[in-house]
Amino acid sequence: MNTRLWIFLGLALVAAGVFFIAPTRDDASPMQTLQRALQIDRSPLPDFNQHTDVKAKKQAFFDYLQPIVAANNQRILDDRARLSELTDTSDEALSRADRRFLDGLVDRYEVDTEARPEDQRAELMVRLDIVPMSLALTQAAMESAWGTSRFAREGNNLFGQWCYQAGCGIVPKRRGEGQVHEVASFDDVDAAVASYLRNINSHSAYADLRAARAGLRAANQPVTGNAMANHLLRYSERGSDYVEEIQSMIRVNKLAVLDGV
Repeated sequence: MNTRLWIFLGLALVAAGVFFIAPTRDDASPMQTLQRALQIDRSPLPDFNQHTDVKAKKQAFFDYLQPIVAANNQRILDDRARLSELTDTSDEALSRADRRFLDGLVDRYEVDTEARPEDQRAELMVRLDIVPMSLALTQAAMESAWGTSRFAREGNNLFGQWCYQAGCGIVPKRRGEGQVHEVASFDDVDAAVASYLRNINSHSAYADLRAARAGLRAANQPVTGNAMANHLLRYSERGSDYVEEIQSMIRVNKLAVLDGV
């Protein structure tokens, strides 16, 4: 696509009132930013019920979701690499772009804003890391009935994530009296995956998972879904039964290979 056409598309998006978050690096040109924005996959969730064969249905689900999880994990790794470069940089030596980058991470990953800058960066290094592919795929399959649940079909929610503001999602039909939660709704599956990864990497309920993952990193050991599942007791009211089912599904569907083991 030539430059004039890219510029035309950019002006058309602005005229239509469509805006995108500015890049975290100053060295990204407006052309690159526009190209990245236009590459976002907005295709609807496939109808996995079309597959009458269970094996084919599972494979279709994994084939669809794996590249989306991989892309989101890569975004995290890119941010982690840049953060690592700034670990030993003094506040005085930070550029304005670097400050914005760090401030954005502190906000996104809910790090204590009152902590010392060096402590914030250390905590961010713990939080900015992947969720193993086997774990993400298995939780998505479990929480969305292989992409066929009402919340998956109507709200692209594959991970059972809740929200607590009226109108933020879909009201469960069996919501108990006095409860106010809704099942979060997302514009697309990419946004749902990004939200799931952020939840794992920021919520206090999964602090043990992040600590265990950091320990594996420090020991130069692979981060696996089977190991990380042990720290998801608070993801479901089912507790240990939920963890055991995740690990069983990883084993039965031979997903450990996706974690490099």
